[in-house]
Amino acid sequence: MAVVPLRAQGEAHKATIAYLQNLQADDGGFRADARAQRSDLPATTAAFRALKYFGAAPRDPERCRAYVQKCFDKASGGFALRPGGQASYRPTAVGIMAIVDMKISTEPYTDAVIKYLDENAKTFEEIRLTAASFEALGRRPPHADAWLAEIAKRRNADGTYGKEDGLARDTGSAVCAVLRLGGQVAHPDNVLRALNAGQRSDGGFGKAGTEGSDLETCYRVVRAFHMLKAKPRGAERLRAFIARCRNDDGGYGVAPGQPSNVSGCYFAAIIMHWLDEK
Repeated sequence: MAVVPLRAQGEAHKATIAYLQNLQADDGGFRADARAQRSDLPATTAAFRALKYFGAAPRDPERCRAYVQKCFDKASGGFALRPGGQASYRPTAVGIMAIVDMKISTEPYTDAVIKYLDENAKTFEEIRLTAASFEALGRRPPHADAWLAEIAKRRNADGTYGKEDGLARDTGSAVCAVLRLGGQVAHPDNVLRALNAGQRSDGGFGKAGTEGSDLETCYRVVRAFHMLKAKPRGAERLRAFIARCRNDDGGYGVAPGQPSNVSGCYFAAIIMHWLDEK
């Protein structure tokens, strides 16, 4: 598993790897956190990706791959939250990304998943996630042009999206979707200025109407920087924020003081990976 090593590998990262590996359940999937009783597909995808960026792998990679494949519902063409369940939107979007990440042949899934996602993506958040799934498959969605037109309706005159304290998150989210759908970013210099201006006093980026930052919003914003081939000006302040999200159990919460979970670990890992890239 080839990845670019994270900066400052050491005992702290070993503890995070151990935290994640211990969340793998007997069925091969991963639980979302230490309190969860059952594994699920989104948690499995996030844990596998987090471990990859920390330079590690599941304790039992083959059972992990088998778990993901068992979540596929051939009748509907989508993925279910757990094996044997009914297919739904988010598990399908992240499930096909897991198939790609785990280097499982996509041939049995691609056509069915493309149809499922293309027909079921309605909201902006669904379109945003669908764009990521199609990017993983190396395909362009059939409705890409229509979705780009819908996203353009949300755009401000200066090329940004959203307003006030939600500007950075909304802009980062929309810009990534536009680029993944093969569109062009309007006024990229304005976009980068807005993203940088959205960094908060705690060093991170956050949702509209909230005082503090969270790693999920940081992920959206830093992915936009990454796709625009730029870095946030306050990278070291952002690193310090990420460090404050780390807990004594080795895992990361989505915000300082929040319990550890696989999502927090994934966001922390991939953001640090992007910040480390030359």
